[in-house]
Amino acid sequence: MGKVLITGGGGFIGSNLADRLLREGHEVTIFDNLSRSGGESNVRWLREGHGDGTFRLVRADLRDFDALQRAAEGAQRIYHLAGQVAVTTSVRNPRMDFEDNALGTFNALEAARLAGDDPIFLYTSTNKVYGGMEEVAVEKGETSYHYANLPHGVPESQPLDFHSPYGCSKGAGDQYTRDYARIYGLRTVVLRQSCIYGYRQFGIEDQGWVAWFIIAALKGRSISIYGDGKQVRDVLFVDDLLDAYDAAVHNIDVAAGQVYNIGGGPDITMSIWAEFGPLLEKLLGRTIPVTYADWRPGDQRIYISDIRKAARQLGWVPQISVEEGVTRLFTWIRDNQRLFSHL
Repeated sequence: MGKVLITGGGGFIGSNLADRLLREGHEVTIFDNLSRSGGESNVRWLREGHGDGTFRLVRADLRDFDALQRAAEGAQRIYHLAGQVAVTTSVRNPRMDFEDNALGTFNALEAARLAGDDPIFLYTSTNKVYGGMEEVAVEKGETSYHYANLPHGVPESQPLDFHSPYGCSKGAGDQYTRDYARIYGLRTVVLRQSCIYGYRQFGIEDQGWVAWFIIAALKGRSISIYGDGKQVRDVLFVDDLLDAYDAAVHNIDVAAGQVYNIGGGPDITMSIWAEFGPLLEKLLGRTIPVTYADWRPGDQRIYISDIRKAARQLGWVPQISVEEGVTRLFTWIRDNQRLFSHL
C-alpha cells in the first residue's frame, strides 16, 4: 500500500479508480477542480462509502503547477486522468482545451519528475491521436462498418495524425509522456483508451454516448443520431479498464515507456444505434424514437483497438461483454435517476 495521486479523481473513471484504491488500503489524494457535471456527487459518494478523512481532496486546477506539485509530493503512483474530454468543446474553445490537456499534462509530468520518489505515471490518452485514418479501407455491412484489412483492429504502430484541437492537445500529452520515460527515466505508461463506459458516468450528447443514450431514454429525452447509426466503436466497461491500470502497474518493469491501446478490441464492439438501439429498447421495454442528422466533421465510421500488445505484455484482456456491461449501466442509472435530475 502507498501514496497515490489521481488527477481528475472526481470524474467518472477517477472516482471508480479512487474507490478501488481506497478499498485496497492506499492513501489517496484526489486533485480535481470539480468543474464537470457529477464531480461533486462522486466525491460525496466516496465520502459516504469510505468515511470522512479517508482520502485527501485538493480542489485545484491543472494550470496551478504549485498546487499540483504539492499534491504529488511522496506519491508512488500518479494516475493522470484530468482534462478536457470533448472534441466539440475543443473546437469552441481551443485555448481552454490546450491549457487543460497539453499544459495540464506537462504540469503533471513535471510534478512527477520533481517529486523525487520515482513514481509510476499513467496517462489516459485517446484513440483520437490516430485521426480520421482516411487511408484505412472500411466496408459497410447490414448493421455496422468493418475494416477491410485490420481483423484485429488498429495497432499502436498506426501513424499518429492529430485531428481537432482535442486530438492535438491529447496527442501532445501522449508524446510528452512517452518522452519523459526516454529523457528522464520516469516510469510512464500511455494508455490510448477507446470508448469507456460504466457506473457514475454522467454522459452528455458530446461525450460519453453510451451513458447519454441510456439517460436520455429513461428520461424520455430526444436522441439524435449523427450519421447512419452504423458507425462502430469498441467499448470497454470501467471495471475492465481499472484491471488494465492494475496490470500496467504490476508489470511496470515491462510497461514503463510503453504505449498500449486499451479498449474492447474486435470481440467487444457495437454500432452506436443499429446494434445498441435494439439492446437498449429491450432493457427499456419500449421503442425509442430517434432523429437522424448529418455526419459530424471527423466522425469515424469505425474505430476498433488492436489490444494484443496489452494481452501479450501485461496479461490483460477485457472480460465484460457488451450486453453485460450495458445491462449493468442501465440498471445503475435506472436505480439512481435522482442523480440525473439536473439533465
